[in-house]
Amino acid sequence: MELKIENMTCGGCAKSVTKAIQSVDANAKIMTDPASRLVKIDTTVSSDALQKVLDEAGYPATVN
Repeated sequence: MELKIENMTCGGCAKSVTKAIQSVDANAKIMTDPASRLVKIDTTVSSDALQKVLDEAGYPATVN
């Protein structure tokens, strides 16, 4: 799954995004790219659940 996170602009943001995703799936494989603002996630968690936890962390996401 690939998500677009408009306000993920730096490495610190990417770490926060990763931490938020891992809070719902500790085994998720996550690749963040602040330059393109994309996150690729290999997970069994639904996109809705990921969007909810990211929104709560201050990083609203859309499915790309």
